[in-house]
Amino acid sequence: MQFVLRACCGNANPSLETIASLNWTRVMEISEHHDVMPLVCARISELGNAPTPISLRARRECMRNAQKNIRLTYELLRLLECLESHGIRALPYKGPVLAQTVYGDLALRAFSDLDVLIVPEDLARAKAVLRELDYEPHVTISPAVERAYLASGYELAFDGALGRNLLELQWRLLPNFYSVEITVAQLFERSRFARLSGNEVRTLAPEDLLIALCLHAAKHAWARLSWICDIDRAVRVLTLDWAVLVRRARTLGVARIVAASILVAERMLGTLQPDASLPLFHDQALSEITSKVVATLTACEDCDVESLGYFGLMVQSRERIRDKARFLWRLAITPGISEWSTIQLPEFLSPLYRVVRLTRLAGKALPRFAER
Repeated sequence: MQFVLRACCGNANPSLETIASLNWTRVMEISEHHDVMPLVCARISELGNAPTPISLRARRECMRNAQKNIRLTYELLRLLECLESHGIRALPYKGPVLAQTVYGDLALRAFSDLDVLIVPEDLARAKAVLRELDYEPHVTISPAVERAYLASGYELAFDGALGRNLLELQWRLLPNFYSVEITVAQLFERSRFARLSGNEVRTLAPEDLLIALCLHAAKHAWARLSWICDIDRAVRVLTLDWAVLVRRARTLGVARIVAASILVAERMLGTLQPDASLPLFHDQALSEITSKVVATLTACEDCDVESLGYFGLMVQSRERIRDKARFLWRLAITPGISEWSTIQLPEFLSPLYRVVRLTRLAGKALPRFAER
């Protein structure tokens, strides 16, 4: 069954005998878990050998996803036009733009929200502009907390007419405690333009896009096949300057994350390595990381991002000692929305949120450590 899922998302072709013997209900369940239903349903329609009820469901799922994605695409274009008209530069990089750029079809990727990068200095103005379009922040926080969150966080979610958490304005690719020092200003400097439903929109340079996709997958412990599909398609479709990509990844200290992501895509989907001789792949830790991730994907396991196992994987995935140390230190002392919403402190006592953070982490980690 896992082979069939890989075949639907990658390059292999399952035999007719394999298709005939499948538990199709389970195939659809796994597809939904991994957020690859559009790819699987499109492949089922192509093969034409699934039972009639499954074929009908596949057509319905394809149509539903296509309709939703078209609505979100035009909502994104409306948002971008409004932000740009107020002098706020915006850079979408997942959602509709990714579907069109690397899948070549809006209907082949599942997404339910819109991710837009802005420079942090524009956040306050962007919030005011979005209110004109009836968008409101999903979580209400005080001005003091927002200033702190701007320094340590990376995104603010907004509710709109089409749904809750529909839009995420991001001023970093990852929260500050992940210790990946890349700014949105740098991403804007290297950005390109792409066509989206007849409109020209700004998006990430190919090398930055692949790095961003690998970072996003790693942040979630590579636990969904959909994120691996994004990486697979990016490697296969984008015109990448691998020398530039390797240099940029090594400068950021994320070469191991990029290499592990590509190797997982190779194991799961048959993605071809660009060049096995690249220094990117000369890392002894890659085999262990790749095996862990593939086992998790195959078992359809969810990842607890506050578990000791997750923190260990994040440390293992960084190649530089200083980045490992900064990740652990910042993780321990950087408060987030959970801490700020747990207790309301006056602004002059805001440094005490670090204590709240440490206490909360200790309360979660110690019982689990004792169980071990």
